[in-house]
This record gives sequence, structure tokens and C-alpha cells, in this order.
Amino acid sequence: MSAESPKSILVIEDQALNRKVVRIVLQSEGYEVIEAINAAEALACLEANVPALILMDIALPGQSGEELTRQIKADPEKCSIPIIALTAAAMSGDRERLLKAGCDDYLSKPIDTQELLERVAHYLEGSAT
Repeated sequence: MSAESPKSILVIEDQALNRKVVRIVLQSEGYEVIEAINAAEALACLEANVPALILMDIALPGQSGEELTRQIKADPEKCSIPIIALTAAAMSGDRERLLKAGCDDYLSKPIDTQELLERVAHYLEGSAT
């Protein structure tokens, strides 16, 4: 029996400290973390690797995470990748707007690391065959 390979997670986040916190938390649980700081980097990462999950900052420089989510979900080869929105936006209607854009889930910042791990596990265990 071979050991299961770690699930890869693409973290799209422009703030270095936020990326570092998420990376440390995910790697401590054995996940492989791929990082991008903007939409262009994220798309390049998606061409090279198909992650099991995407953590998407909504307030990215240039193309927003919301627009990038729509673009990813419109791609037949990538549309099944779960996307969890990460955003400091906590206004009424934001969650619904992001889900409508194609995000599968939503976490508000600052990130609760325990909640992050629970959501990641939910999507990765749910996608296991």
C-alpha cells in the first residue's frame, strides 16, 4: 500500500503575511501549498498544476478574485476545482455575491485557522474517490 500523496492547494493572496499564515497552517497538516500573488500568476500556476482546492483572496491587485473565479469556473478543465473565497469584505450580500460568482465557500478575514482547516478538509475529503 502506498502513502497518499499530499493534496495541493493553490493560495491566491497578495498579502505576504496572510500567505505565510495560511501556508504554515496548511503545511502543518501535510498539504502541498502553491502560491500566487495575482490573477496572472494564478493562471500560470493552473496551467502547470491542477490543485485539489483554491483559496482565493477577493481583493487582488488588477483582476479581482471574483473575476478570476468566474474565469476559472468557465474553463471546463478547471471548473470542478473547489474555490473558497477569502475576504475581509463582510458587508451584507457579499457572501451571496461571491457564491454566485462561482466560489464554493467563503471565509472572512482575519482567518480563523481552525475553521480554515475544517473547510479545507471538508472539500478535500469530499473530492476523494
